[in-house]
Amino acid sequence: MDAPWVRHYQPGVPAQIELPTESLVALYERSVAEAGDAVATEFFGATVTYRELGERIARAAAGLRALGVRAGDRVALVLPNCPQHVIAFYAVLRLGAVVVEHNPLYTERELRTIFADHAARVAICWDAAAGTLQAMPEDVRPAHIVSVNLLNAFPLVKRLALRLPLKKLRATRARLTQPAPGTMPWERLLAAAPVEPDHPRPGVHDLAVIQYTSGTTGTPKGAMLSHYNLFSNARQGEAWMHGAEYRKEIFYAILPMFHAFGMTLFLTYGVLKQARLVLFPAFDVDLVLDAARKSPPSVYCAVPPIYERTATRAKERGISLRSAKYCISGAMNLPDSVVELWESVSGGLLVEGYGMTEASPVCLGNPFAPSRRTGTIGIPFPSTYMKVVDPDDPSREVPQGERGELLIKGPQVFGGYWKNPEETERTLLPDGWLRTGDVVTVDADGFTTIVDRVKELIITGGFNVSPSEVEAALRGHPDIADVAVVGVPAASGGERVVAAVTLRPGAELDAAALREWSHARLAGYKVPREFVAVDELPTSMLGKVLRKQVRDKVLAQLG
Repeated sequence: MDAPWVRHYQPGVPAQIELPTESLVALYERSVAEAGDAVATEFFGATVTYRELGERIARAAAGLRALGVRAGDRVALVLPNCPQHVIAFYAVLRLGAVVVEHNPLYTERELRTIFADHAARVAICWDAAAGTLQAMPEDVRPAHIVSVNLLNAFPLVKRLALRLPLKKLRATRARLTQPAPGTMPWERLLAAAPVEPDHPRPGVHDLAVIQYTSGTTGTPKGAMLSHYNLFSNARQGEAWMHGAEYRKEIFYAILPMFHAFGMTLFLTYGVLKQARLVLFPAFDVDLVLDAARKSPPSVYCAVPPIYERTATRAKERGISLRSAKYCISGAMNLPDSVVELWESVSGGLLVEGYGMTEASPVCLGNPFAPSRRTGTIGIPFPSTYMKVVDPDDPSREVPQGERGELLIKGPQVFGGYWKNPEETERTLLPDGWLRTGDVVTVDADGFTTIVDRVKELIITGGFNVSPSEVEAALRGHPDIADVAVVGVPAASGGERVVAAVTLRPGAELDAAALREWSHARLAGYKVPREFVAVDELPTSMLGKVLRKQVRDKVLAQLG
């Protein structure tokens, strides 16, 4: 019998997907064979066909093999969105090796921690990040660094224009590329003859990717995602976007592909659909809208601030976004105002979804249908199950409608953390259920609303305080532009509630007034004991507030 939420699926969406029996190598090879001369990637106007993509993957794989890469080896990718990223991702997988994605804007210290954990001996990196890798200690630094010059993927005319001796163009060039002495140029890697067609391919259950969590609650952990996990999530995405056509869709790759959401949307699902991937190394609203004149997007997945900026600027410039039919928002709460604004300029519904790195990453979503419910994260994807349990006793389910921790089960759920059995045991239950750490409520139809994070609850005076609840109360104050609430150690033990606030222009911090406002809306123990004004709240690449960094900033200011 189907779960109760299946009846709210968009018509045509199945309750179960066909589970994969082959690796992601078979996924891209099938797309190369079937799509041929269809465009695979578009980058500042330069295009690469699926046939060309397959040839470059084969050459890059051979080049990596010449550097000593073998099945099971980790290869680090430290790249923004660019054609080389797509090629490198599949070249590593073609050898049966393991991709490890990294944010190219990370500091040496951040990268050093991750490299010490996965011990990759080869890295393919943006040339502007090469110096950061080279600054790492010798026992951590990869033996081979392949540097990628983004300008080499530009159209010739734009490459030539950027060589002009103009101050603005020099600044643009410096943002896109920097000299990387002591590294191997990407083009030399591709100079190898293609890898032999009969070179062994990975199996469906082999490890494909180690994706590090953001580390918002501590040291980053490497989630081990198999070919089966990632292929399954791509097929789940295909089922959810019912009606999307092969070789017809245009995906705007704005979300970073080094993040789990971007990786699945573009590198696996997008390639599965044989779509045109329009790649942006960073979000620039005018670049996006310029591209939309030539290649109008049909799949536009982003976070709420990007939707808001894109829609507002499109109205100002008179550019149509009616082509955008499939739009999913994630990583943070999606306000009704953003939904209304986006849907006033686009050609489809904007729906909210939910995922986590450990689930490849998508687990739930709102249907692309009138049954969607704004304000919720939706219902489980096909072949995905959920239950809500007591956070202190995950063996006990809570009654429907009550708050509890969300647990997920499905083919996209990871196999554990790299070299970290203790965290694996805490997160992955013996029967395969994944503890999300998110506190939710679920209605009778399965539509799920996030209430808070288990690990972010503040314990003060023996009471649990939900940071999200306090933040929601404070956001209504006219002086507050944004707020993040954290717990800091109290002298008497436990924690005290502190709010870090960014103020609207012209406003000044008035702690007494904010406390009075809070008392009118919250129980006394939930009211922040202190208010700290900050210029901005630290966020992830997706715009999600990093509470651990907020807490560090608050502690530094409080002394």
